[in-house]
Amino acid sequence: MNLAPLPITHEATIPESYLDSMGHMNVMWYTHLFGCATVGLFKLVGMDREYFKTNHTGSFALAQHFSYRKEVRVGEHVVLRSRMLGRSERKFHVMHFMVKKDGHVLAATGEFLGAHIDMHVRRTSAFQPEVADAIDRMVAEHAALSWEAPVCGSLHV
Repeated sequence: MNLAPLPITHEATIPESYLDSMGHMNVMWYTHLFGCATVGLFKLVGMDREYFKTNHTGSFALAQHFSYRKEVRVGEHVVLRSRMLGRSERKFHVMHFMVKKDGHVLAATGEFLGAHIDMHVRRTSAFQPEVADAIDRMVAEHAALSWEAPVCGSLHV
């Protein structure tokens, strides 16, 4: 699985405050780092702070699935790359890959189903056309990769 074609959507060096009593990164910080990667991915398709403010929109998480493959410990640098898997009129499906920078070891994956939200009524709403087009281009680009995303199989747009 060659992750190099996927965009880097977040990077971090793990501080001691992220550790749990087992001496590795606590599960709550995976959620945090995958959330940061989602924000990075949003920016790539035009869903930045200005987009949300101007259009009175937002995004809500609907479901997530994590796979923990290797421990992440204090001082390690992780790189998150993201693959856009699909979208519907109001939802998107994405997978993030957390890789330890030293050695390029896949540490974890995070698969997410999210929704585009009209913040006035706090209900799902259609993506603006320019964002829908950008997502569609990214989905097509990522679908052309030579490997299938290791999805859990239960999240669908």
